[in-house]
Amino acid sequence: MIIEYHRPATLEDALKLLRRKQPETRPLGGGTLLSAPSAATVAAVDLQQLKLNKIALHGKNLHIGATATLQALLDTKDIQPALAAAIRHEASYNLRQAASVAGSLVGADGRSPFAAAMLALDAQLEIQPKDETMSYGELLALPAENLRGKLITKITISLQTELSYQYVARTLADLPIICIALGVWPSGRMRLAVGGFGAAPALALDGRDSSGLAEALENMLVNASDQWGSAEYRREAGKALLQRATIEIGNET
Repeated sequence: MIIEYHRPATLEDALKLLRRKQPETRPLGGGTLLSAPSAATVAAVDLQQLKLNKIALHGKNLHIGATATLQALLDTKDIQPALAAAIRHEASYNLRQAASVAGSLVGADGRSPFAAAMLALDAQLEIQPKDETMSYGELLALPAENLRGKLITKITISLQTELSYQYVARTLADLPIICIALGVWPSGRMRLAVGGFGAAPALALDGRDSSGLAEALENMLVNASDQWGSAEYRREAGKALLQRATIEIGNET
């Protein structure tokens, strides 16, 4: 439940509000998370006036403003086709029009296709007030603690990275039972992110080549049982998804 609403005109004013100890104060980007029914009482800091919604290409890197919507990112012609597929899988058109990129990353659970794709791409977050840079993987480790009194202002991804996003779901409209996102850099670096279960997508491997991909995936799925699927099912499905991903990118294991 939102008990206070603020719409600061400057980043400094927004950070001052977010540093308050009482009441609990959270940033409001698209509003899809804070507007959800909840017994918790929070103060909302609306970020609309801070102009953090720009998306711009700088060399081979895409700089994404924190309050840019998922739909705006999807409409960016330069992004990887697999990232576009993950965004479409993440939410319906109406939700994509409202949900912000930063809010979607911070609020993601393990079944988020978008979060898995951005983890595989090693998305870098710019955080104020100290121009701090943090990887999305680092944020997932302790998101609440890492962001207390701070604000994500920009997310950066490399467009040189090839990406494959593969998943299995009960229906085309459902979130995944298991999904994998495989990022491959021109240097040969590979990052394999796994989702579809748990509190957040997880990084199975960040290595120099494809050796160890299958083993890393299997290790990640040993205890991946929940109401949506068994660990055994996910292991078998994961093998097939990984094969698809490596063939798609051209690095068959």
